[in-house]
Amino acid sequence: MRIDPNSATDLPVQIAQAIKDAIVSGALIVDERLPSEAELAEQFQVSRPTVREALKRLAAQSLIRTQRGAFGGAFVNRLSFEDAQAQQITTSTLLLSMNAVSFDTACEARFALERACAPLAVERRGDTHLAAMRAEIRRQGAPELSDEAFCASDVAFHRALVDAAANPVLSYHLAGAVEAMQPLMNMITFTARSRGTIVALHARIAEAIDARDAAQADTALAELMHYTMSLKDDVMAARAAARS
Repeated sequence: MRIDPNSATDLPVQIAQAIKDAIVSGALIVDERLPSEAELAEQFQVSRPTVREALKRLAAQSLIRTQRGAFGGAFVNRLSFEDAQAQQITTSTLLLSMNAVSFDTACEARFALERACAPLAVERRGDTHLAAMRAEIRRQGAPELSDEAFCASDVAFHRALVDAAANPVLSYHLAGAVEAMQPLMNMITFTARSRGTIVALHARIAEAIDARDAAQADTALAELMHYTMSLKDDVMAARAAARS
C-alpha cells in the first residue's frame, strides 16, 4: 500500500483509499486485523493522528471495525447489503439534489428498474411482502394522513415490492431509485396527485403480485409511471399561472 506525499489530495484520504483498494483487491480479507496505528504510520511515513483520521473514514464507510482489549485493533469488516443500501440512498439523494436531475429522467429510471424487478417479485413474493404492501395501501387510504406520511408510505409500499424480488443485488441498486428518487417525485407532484388514483394502482399492483401475474403487475406499474409523469406538467402549468 502506497501514497503520494506530493499529491494535492489529503494524506488521510490517500491512506484510506490505499487500504480500501487492498480490501477490494483481496490483499486484506474479511476479519483480518490491520497493522497497528504505529505500524501504519511507519509504513506510510505519516503521523499517528493522520492514520487515525484515515481509519475513521474507513469506519464511517463500514469497511473496518475496531475492537478494544488485548486482542483488539482495526479489522476488515464484512460490509452488509443493508449498510451498502444506506450509502447508496445517501449518494443518490446527493446526486439528484446537486446535479438538478430532471423529473422525467428520475421517473424514467426508477420505473424502468422497478418494472424489471416485478417479474421476480411475482415469482418469489412471500406473505410478509404482500402483508407489507397491503398495510401501506390501508394507510394511504386514511383521509387524515398527512402529505409527508403519504409520501413515506408510498416509499414503503415500493420498498416492499422490491424486497419481494428476494435479490439483494437488485435491492441494493434499487435502493437509490426507490428511496432517493421517489421522495423527490412525491414532493414535486403531491399537490396535484389524486390519492385515490395512486391507491387504486397500488392495489392493482399488489393483487397482481399476489396472483403471480407478471403481465398485470407490469401494466399497473406502467400506468403508475405515466400518471406520475403527467402530474409534472400539471404542476409546472399551475406554477406558471401563479407567477403570471
